[in-house]
Amino acid sequence: MTLDLNMLEWARAQFAMTALFHFFFVPFTLGMSFLVAFFETIYVKTGKQEWKEITQFWQTLFGINFALGLSTGIIHEFEFGTNWSTYSWVVGDIFGAPLAVEGIIAFFMEATFAAISFFGWKRVSKGVHLASTWLLAIGSNLSALWILIANGFMQHPSNEFMQFDIETSRAVMTNFWALITQPVAQVKFLHTISAGYTLSSIFVLGISSFYLLKGKHVDFAKKSAAVAAAFGLVASIFVAVIGDEHAYEVANTQPTKIASMEGLYVGEKGAPIVAVGIPKNLKATEVTSNDEAFVFKIELPHMLSILGKHGFDAYVPGLKDLVEGNPEYGIWPLHKLAQIGQEARNDLRAYHEAKARGDEAAAEAAKRDFYSVVWQDEKTGLKITKADLIGYGFFANTNVDPNLIYPPVPPVFYAFHIMVGLGFWFILLFIWAWLAIVKGSFVENKLLQKLAVISVPLPWIATSFGWMTAEIGRQPWTVFGVLPTAESATPLALANVQATFFMFLTAFVILGIAELKILFTVVKHGPKGAH
Repeated sequence: MTLDLNMLEWARAQFAMTALFHFFFVPFTLGMSFLVAFFETIYVKTGKQEWKEITQFWQTLFGINFALGLSTGIIHEFEFGTNWSTYSWVVGDIFGAPLAVEGIIAFFMEATFAAISFFGWKRVSKGVHLASTWLLAIGSNLSALWILIANGFMQHPSNEFMQFDIETSRAVMTNFWALITQPVAQVKFLHTISAGYTLSSIFVLGISSFYLLKGKHVDFAKKSAAVAAAFGLVASIFVAVIGDEHAYEVANTQPTKIASMEGLYVGEKGAPIVAVGIPKNLKATEVTSNDEAFVFKIELPHMLSILGKHGFDAYVPGLKDLVEGNPEYGIWPLHKLAQIGQEARNDLRAYHEAKARGDEAAAEAAKRDFYSVVWQDEKTGLKITKADLIGYGFFANTNVDPNLIYPPVPPVFYAFHIMVGLGFWFILLFIWAWLAIVKGSFVENKLLQKLAVISVPLPWIATSFGWMTAEIGRQPWTVFGVLPTAESATPLALANVQATFFMFLTAFVILGIAELKILFTVVKHGPKGAH
């Protein structure tokens, strides 16, 4: 069955919609689980009833989010088998392993200790209940770890932990430890959970400020805001710090993504960061300078080289270099990568044809060529084989536009810069709030409280744009450099994908409205017994 490109776009839209809706719940779960644990720890340590009421109120809001996040996550995972079965078949041995561990360890931790934490207040001792609350928080974050290890593989597949098996025509895992410890996955995990901590802290600070503006539950709001401001300040600063390391990993593993994030079409030494700009939607092969790629921009000189390459005048390749090549810096053009990838595909086909006719000599020759080394780093000894570049063979067709090798620049640029801009606002807000709390002026500072309330939805916008930067920026690949998105989908009938798209959309709208209504109702009634 031939893949319908129109169906592909609908499948991508459905997966993006599900992932984006699911991601509304994930960061809140990651952060609020720890805030609830902090509140309960204070209650157990002090024995004061007011801290129990604070804990139970925020735990109620956390529980509502936790339940819906769980249900949308299950839908999300099933889509790998329904709409993206080719992807699942080719790389399932690698991608499925961390997801299996997540289900066995993290999911069962969450399920077990959520029951005790939510319903065990009058059934178990304080110590057991507190331990369950902490284990629920740890389990939730462990769940994110394993999922982001799987996503890290998609962002940066490496022959340190995988190999394309010529026998099965699938990617197989060769080193599980290398998979889970690869830097790309680890920095993604730290960046994601710290963003979740920031989001939940903004939420608690904003709701607490709302009560103070209304003159209700003042003592409850003061105590909640103090914990949220302290936790949020540390978390928001950590987001920026680990974001620097994340940018370094992206620059050295996904050069097309970092170039798209900054609208860098032509490589530069001492490349700048565009602090503010309006990029044009141009083709890299038609651009001769970075100035013509923007309608307007304000730059920070040398900053991209410093962040991406850790050098003041380091060279950062642009999209034009990555399409057309740059021999001076050892960057291969797309047509060379595509040629080698096509040779690998030919070897794969020749191997199986030889096997089918019983020609072992021809099969062995095809296998040797398939795994032959085409490049080796003299310093590290890292080797690249034809098999590692097999994904580029899909771009060998002379009719393929070479500009398709990188993502659309404006969406990635705007998503990244909005995320970063909001991140700096969160740091300023937490510094302001923490200083006001320390000085004892937070209750009287109505401007700060109003800004905190207005800021409540902003972390959801920031985290969503962060996800869009990561996922749109990886295009045109599902597994970077290995498997293109266009080759990953299940060849379904267009009508089937459209039907499930609207079915999920309807369900998500209903669930979203239900959650917001429940959250607003709980916030409106306030903490039981608060004063």
